[in-house]
Amino acid sequence: MKKVLVTGADGFIGSHLTEELVKRGYEVKAFVYYNSFNSNGWLDTLPESILQSVEICSGDVRDAHGVEQAVKGTDAVFHLAALIAIPYSYSYPDTYVDTNIKGTLNILQAARMHGTKRVLITSTSEVYGTAKYIPIDEKHPFQGQSPYSATKIGADRLAESFYRSFDLPVTIVRPFNTFGPRQSARAVIPTIIMQLLSGRSQIKLGALTPTRDFNYVKDTAGGFISIYESDKTIGEEINIATQKEISIGKLAEELILQINPKAEIVCDEQRIRPQKSEVNRLLGSNEKIRTLTDWQPRYTFEEGLAETVAFVRENLGRYKVDQYNV
Repeated sequence: MKKVLVTGADGFIGSHLTEELVKRGYEVKAFVYYNSFNSNGWLDTLPESILQSVEICSGDVRDAHGVEQAVKGTDAVFHLAALIAIPYSYSYPDTYVDTNIKGTLNILQAARMHGTKRVLITSTSEVYGTAKYIPIDEKHPFQGQSPYSATKIGADRLAESFYRSFDLPVTIVRPFNTFGPRQSARAVIPTIIMQLLSGRSQIKLGALTPTRDFNYVKDTAGGFISIYESDKTIGEEINIATQKEISIGKLAEELILQINPKAEIVCDEQRIRPQKSEVNRLLGSNEKIRTLTDWQPRYTFEEGLAETVAFVRENLGRYKVDQYNV
């Protein structure tokens, strides 16, 4: 049985990936962000039948020694730990450099030290910025339209350098916009759903015209595993995308029709990104992942939305509807 490390396992995508890896027979070590509340984030909500197969260790990816100890004894690393909120990166870019760039460097150094057989570094479609052509393939130029995206570009290029300089078996995994159960209200789909389910007649949103390529989280997790299980992906940068797009406005209209047809959309100025920072169009190519792996989406967008609505409805008390979550 192969033992794999998942950093950021306490988070949204990380918890789903951890769960799926266990279901597929992997021995999983979950690296979670240390806190004094003894909370393991979303891992605490997983069934005991899953958790009994997970070794949980607490730490901080910014701490090189802690990362080295976590990587030791594992066959592969799925590195998902990161700061991801774009609005927060406008105010605190230093922390994004420390976590996203230095944290990734710590993973790469530890993996090199211990001879780790596979290292999957999590990128983001935000590194591309607004599409210069569509669908966006892995050869599309990079553009740092926010401090967040700039630090992810930096982390990706560090990962590439370790592959080229030290022959570290790195793969850069680049999911487009992921959604689903356990996602915070920081993201657009749960923020729309929570406002609607709480009975709001006015749904506060930022820009409505940008388009996004939405992956259901279970398909994103499956993409990570398919990429890991293919030797053809070593040294590559690979999108996980549906190759379909929808505007934020159209998305909101569809959710309004499903949940509360009387609601209307209003523009909330604090949710508007700076003009040159807004990514206006994301539509990813999935040709490469389909060529190099056996991955294909298992869920339709409609099925993913239905599961997300059900989750938010059951967990509405976790969301602070009256506050804008950056």
